[in-house]
Amino acid sequence: MSLGTAPRIGLVAIGRNEGERLKRCLRSVPADCPAIYVDSGSADGSVAFAESLGVTVVRLDTREGFTAARARNAGWRRLLNAHPALEFVQFVDGDCELDAGWLPRALAEMEEDTRLCAVFGRRRERFPNASIYNALCDDEWNVPVGLVEACGGDVLFRADALGQSGGYSDDLIAGEEPDLCLRLGLAGWRIRRIDAEMTLHDADIHAARQQWRRARRAGHAFAEHVARHGDAAFPSWRRQVRSILVWALVIPAGIVDAVVLALASGVDWFWLAAALGVMLYPLQILRTALKKARAGADRHFALVYGFWMTIGKFAQLGGVLRYYWKRLRGGGHRIIEYKG
Repeated sequence: MSLGTAPRIGLVAIGRNEGERLKRCLRSVPADCPAIYVDSGSADGSVAFAESLGVTVVRLDTREGFTAARARNAGWRRLLNAHPALEFVQFVDGDCELDAGWLPRALAEMEEDTRLCAVFGRRRERFPNASIYNALCDDEWNVPVGLVEACGGDVLFRADALGQSGGYSDDLIAGEEPDLCLRLGLAGWRIRRIDAEMTLHDADIHAARQQWRRARRAGHAFAEHVARHGDAAFPSWRRQVRSILVWALVIPAGIVDAVVLALASGVDWFWLAAALGVMLYPLQILRTALKKARAGADRHFALVYGFWMTIGKFAQLGGVLRYYWKRLRGGGHRIIEYKG
């Protein structure tokens, strides 16, 4: 695919040991699109491959730690420094392949509404049937079309908006996109999800422990976003934190209290209270699954979805507690990886 006239869009890809996924990613970039690849300490030949395609490579200093936010910032700043006339920056994660028709479609949307700071489309899983966890990711990417509060990692940004906001917050290990989108929204910008194919993503999740760590990272992101922005935080993220605390901390504590009181007092009502508390979880799984099924999902997927949306709260609580523990100790936050 060619962008035609003098390019108005540049691309920033970020990655860490993405292997074949990165090769697909960089090969999908239009030949006349200025591109930067930011590498976060890969040991799989990613840098050499990117250089073999003529892509400019930025290597992050390994002594400062890795975050996707820091990588994207390094990328777009280097890109605009080298090509100051660029009007838009397409971000893409190194495990994603760009759809051939995406950039012209996204550019047209941006031109139609100058209030938009960002546009993104449909990110799909490359192998949604390879595991139920990949299928969960594919479902997660399918957000409603229209104006939205935040984008994900693959997105076309207006360069002026990036410059105005200062870009991503380098220190965030997760949730850097909602953080940036919140700040841009407060400044009057808008974000839109459009009905167009954008990227193919390769989650490569095949084990429950990987899904657990991914949920843990999400919990960390929810907690830090709410702690950082307070009342200005997205209401949906504040609800997420409350939900995590209720389902993974408050209710279990109540069950334990009821069991202790039952053992200490011999009163059967406390055993009943504990049993009712335990029953809340399968009921919540079924309630969530039924809602998903009514939205069109098949029964098996709906049940797995309900399970992870409920039991995954415990993994998310781990992320919440990890955030506050690190904050209490005054230390930095290390990324939570789930691949491999």
